[in-house]
Amino acid sequence: MIRHSLIADNFKFEAGGSLEKIEIVYHMSPRRKGKVIWICHALTANSDVEDWWPQLVGPGKLIDTEKYCVVCVNMLGSSYGSSGPSSINPATGEPYFFDFPKITVRDMVNAGILVRKELGIERIDLIIGSSIGGFQAIEWSVMEPDVIANAVFIATSPRISPWFSAMCEAQRMALEADPSFRECKDLCGGAAGLKCARAQGLISYRSYEGYRQTQYETDENTLFAGRAASYERYQGEKLVRRNFDAYSYYYLCNALDSHNVGRGRGGIATALSNVKAETTVVGIASDGLFPVAEVRDMAALIPGASYREIWSDFGHDGFLLENGQLTDIIKPTIDRL
Repeated sequence: MIRHSLIADNFKFEAGGSLEKIEIVYHMSPRRKGKVIWICHALTANSDVEDWWPQLVGPGKLIDTEKYCVVCVNMLGSSYGSSGPSSINPATGEPYFFDFPKITVRDMVNAGILVRKELGIERIDLIIGSSIGGFQAIEWSVMEPDVIANAVFIATSPRISPWFSAMCEAQRMALEADPSFRECKDLCGGAAGLKCARAQGLISYRSYEGYRQTQYETDENTLFAGRAASYERYQGEKLVRRNFDAYSYYYLCNALDSHNVGRGRGGIATALSNVKAETTVVGIASDGLFPVAEVRDMAALIPGASYREIWSDFGHDGFLLENGQLTDIIKPTIDRL
């Protein structure tokens, strides 16, 4: 897939404020015509889907980038190209930091709609979103019901739960506990807090069984368990090495709290009743972040939606790991395109 960018003028944010210009980065497969598959990425991923979903996306794969027009937009607030707090403020020549307007999920979708229109795409034959990408895909299916023909929502929900919101706040608290975070001297600020926030988040993405299988102490005589702790530190450091900055992470955690597809639309049930896409909703049986009861309830509110469930020993992250099960679920929809 090839990286592109779009400069949009006078972008207005749902929570208030506007910017004269924003940049929206997206990846698109070389095939620009034919059936369109639009993928919405999760929290710290990027718009290069082949990078983070290589088993499913690419030449000759289930989502064949040589057969379909595959598009993914880097969401606003991310540190991988689209405008956000780490972008340079033209008025100061420095990063925006906390001067950047607050971002909502609807802002992310509105940015995606700008890309869709710029590309001249009138119909999205299939939209796929997992986790936070699912927030965007659900919102988009409500915002433009006549544009989205088919949808697959994986391990996601129509509104952020108190459980998930509490996790976001705990991660923001970790960022704020790092004194360098509020100093706003450079984008390295808050790095220690970001490592801690990432470690906290990872626990919610995985499961008891997943940690038991991969981080169990192999030495029966170990005095202090350290393998899982080492793994947590490694994952925090890994995110920092990927040049994901603390300010972008903070803004995205705030954006998650904005997710409520029913806001201003008469509630969740009324909003989801307007979805026209042929929809498949997928839950993960061991997912602690989006319990299957919540995912199943959402499916019941979408006209004609079907509910499918997969098993993973690795909890929420199963949407990145259980490629065989997901292929079996998604392939019938792709075959119909």
